[in-house]
Parts: sequence; structure tokens; C-alpha cells
Amino acid sequence: MKHRFELRVYYEDTDFAGVVYYANYLKFIERARTEFMRSLGIDQTRFRVETGLVFAVRSLEAEYLKPAKFDDELAVVTSLESLSGARAVLKQDVFRNNDRLFSSRVTIACIADSGRPCRFPEIAAAALRRHARGNR
Repeated sequence: MKHRFELRVYYEDTDFAGVVYYANYLKFIERARTEFMRSLGIDQTRFRVETGLVFAVRSLEAEYLKPAKFDDELAVVTSLESLSGARAVLKQDVFRNNDRLFSSRVTIACIADSGRPCRFPEIAAAALRRHARGNR
């Protein structure tokens, strides 16, 4: 099943024209990724303490399709697109009802305290694989 994170657009999220400022979509999908990982049983604070690793965005593709406005109720839908040893590609879309407003593809990597990329630990990779099997 795809992960769904719901939010409401606040005044602070909008620009002078009353629409969601483009960079705020990145905040919305970041929050959704955190909750997505939590739903898989990965508490990122505990993960860092136990493994010395964090998840970091390696690359991002974004497409702005339609504007969201103040007080809109939105949903960020996240799913795993692919997983390799050192990175995962997530598909994240923002919807208002059934209208897709924003679409993104985010590549995340595991990074050690040294700043170097490393393989996903088995516990994280297994959780992501379980999620992917549930979406078939």
C-alpha cells in the first residue's frame, strides 16, 4: 500500500499571490518521507544512534502541475520506485482530492557521519522491500 500523509496549507505556506510557494512542496514531501520511514518501523533518530547513518537526498526531480492555495487539504502519496545497495528512489506526489498538483522522484542515500555514502543496512533495506511487495 502506498503511504499517505495529509496536511493543510497554512497562510505561511503561500506567496504574495496566495498560492503555495514552490519551495514549500519540498518541505511537504520531506515531512511525508519522514512519516513514510516511520510507518516502515524506521525511527530516524534511533536509526542514527544505532547505525551512525542518516538518510540524505541525493537528487530530486520535481514537476509543478497545478497550484495549491491557502486552506487546501493536501495529501502526499509516497511509494518506493526502486532500491539498490546504496540508494532508494521514491515517487512522491501531492494531491488535492484527486487532482495531482505536484510530482517528484527523490533519490535518497545512506550517509555515514563522515559524510560518505554507504549501503543501506539490512534492516532498512528489508523494510523498504516489504513495502514494495505490498504495492504490487
